[in-house]
Amino acid sequence: MTELAKEAGITVRTLRFYRERKLIPPPRREGRIAWYNEHHLARLRTIAGLLERGHNLGGIAQLLTAFESGRDVGELLGLDSGSLVAPFSEETPVRLTPEELADHFKDHVTVDNLAKSLDIGYLAVDGDEFVHISRRLLDASTDLVAEGVPLAAVLDAGRQVRAHADALAELFITVIRTHVLQDVLARAAAGGTLGPEELTRIAGTIDKLRPLSKSIVDAELSMAMDRRIGTELSSWAGGTGADETATGETAAGGPEAD
Repeated sequence: MTELAKEAGITVRTLRFYRERKLIPPPRREGRIAWYNEHHLARLRTIAGLLERGHNLGGIAQLLTAFESGRDVGELLGLDSGSLVAPFSEETPVRLTPEELADHFKDHVTVDNLAKSLDIGYLAVDGDEFVHISRRLLDASTDLVAEGVPLAAVLDAGRQVRAHADALAELFITVIRTHVLQDVLARAAAGGTLGPEELTRIAGTIDKLRPLSKSIVDAELSMAMDRRIGTELSSWAGGTGADETATGETAAGGPEAD
């Protein structure tokens, strides 16, 4: 036990605690001697990796139990339960009374706009209150309406942004699935069993995708806005210049025509 604890970088006391919590399988015993192997060391390293990413021992225990009972890879990855992979989004839902919602959007709170918000998923109804899916989206929508953009137009734009965001997410996942995790996922699809280390690898890859995807989208969107705004400014400036030129030519040409 001492050698295993040293190899895993933990104390013997911690190793005993993990055994009591059934986070590692029992050792093979020969009389009074307990034998640990590479499987135990791999399990301990998996636990350490999950703890580093902020998972608690209760969640790790559920994950390992799920793995040993043969539950499906998507469930093991936490795509439904969030047990292994933390959510990408960092959005904070906001509870609003009808009066508070009206404070944000004034007379834009119409039956049609409420129905559209519920359909998109921006709003949900909880008793006598509304729950907005995201503080950031709520604040942005409020600011746009304050600038004179109709809430209906904001919601239409939001629906389109959602569709483009879904397409971007699919693109990033396809790249990772095809070029990084193709061996592991192919074996899982063929009915193979994935061990804790492989599940940790998948979770780690998805964690790395989080900042990378955000950086790429932010950079590309910023450059796209620069290009689009540049084009619009050139168009506006060009239109003004053309009017002034035309006016000047008429004034200059008048006397010659006479």
